[in-house]
Amino acid sequence: MELNNDTLRKLRGLILYTVILVAAAVNYKGILSVGQTLLGFVWPFILGAAIAFILNVPMRNIERRLPLFRPVSRARRPVSLVITIVLVSGILVLVIFVVTPQLFETLMSLQSSIPLFLGEVFKRAEELFASYPELTELFDQMNQITLDWPRMLNEVGSFLRTGAGSMLNTTFLAAKTVVNGLSTFLIGFIFALYILLQKETLNRQIKKLLRAFLPDSAVERVLGVARLTERTFSSFLTGQCVEAVILGTMFFIALTVLRLPYALLIGVLIAFTALIPIFGAFIGMGVGVFLMLMEAPADALIFIITFFVLQQIEGNLIYPHVVGGSVGLPSIWVLAAVSVGGSMMGVVGMLIFIPLCSVFYALLREGVNSRLQRKRERAEKTEDKSENGETPGGTLPDGG
Repeated sequence: MELNNDTLRKLRGLILYTVILVAAAVNYKGILSVGQTLLGFVWPFILGAAIAFILNVPMRNIERRLPLFRPVSRARRPVSLVITIVLVSGILVLVIFVVTPQLFETLMSLQSSIPLFLGEVFKRAEELFASYPELTELFDQMNQITLDWPRMLNEVGSFLRTGAGSMLNTTFLAAKTVVNGLSTFLIGFIFALYILLQKETLNRQIKKLLRAFLPDSAVERVLGVARLTERTFSSFLTGQCVEAVILGTMFFIALTVLRLPYALLIGVLIAFTALIPIFGAFIGMGVGVFLMLMEAPADALIFIITFFVLQQIEGNLIYPHVVGGSVGLPSIWVLAAVSVGGSMMGVVGMLIFIPLCSVFYALLREGVNSRLQRKRERAEKTEDKSENGETPGGTLPDGG
């Protein structure tokens, strides 16, 4: 191999790349620590970008339909942003004011229902002990076990003496966490407002930055992927909210028709938990079953049957068409994305992985179709050459 300047430059780059890779592998813990610290610094801005993306979906539609005169056209964006914030905040406040009285009333009813429920449990336990005397003998033997009360009291006193300091530290850490969370949200929200008010300017600056440092083909590819990602996430967010409202309304109507208790509370709760794809409604089912067990176990059984019937309707008819269709992802891959995202990142992973998998699915489909198209074109060219009496190399066969 000739050692010219180009070869030496490639060798130096390869050696430098190897050294950096080995150093990163040896000091991976320090690199992860630095990365975590940097993520803590930029997390408010990541949160702000996420808030801006969510608010941009309704704001864009409001701004498109907002009738303003030409002299005040500059006010269209601020007015749309204010309407969006008021609308989202109003929905949250309305839900809180609807759910809170219902929840308070439920807690008051549980205050009288739980003693009755426990009394019934004790009655059943007495009947069980009367039917099986062996259980009574077993408990009598357990009562004969002697306990070292002085030692236990000393241990409890020691725990209380040391626990006071740990409780104080825990309270301080909890207060610090709340303050940090509020400050992070406030910074992110302000950053989101700046993004929404100047999104065209930011879009133009990002395009200029990409064109300055990347080839034109790479810029077009990056912008195409960004447009696909934005469109997919927006469609998923809209579809998920529509699906949650439909499911909550279905449960409210069904429970009202069946004259089951807590129809409004369970409907709103399932609408909120249904924002978690596929599995979220089961959280609302658990709460509803618990509430109804305190009043009438038969109602809980009817609710469980109703839940699974409506869940089958929602899972087979509504969700694949409203959410799966909105992101262009087949139902089987929606389920796979929810499972993988939930195991990796919990609830946030469930919400993020469906549109991410949809983007990956669209890019993979585009790449596969493009490669198959190129293969077909090459095969057609080869067949044309063979029909014309040419070999793939462009020369005539023997005797031609």
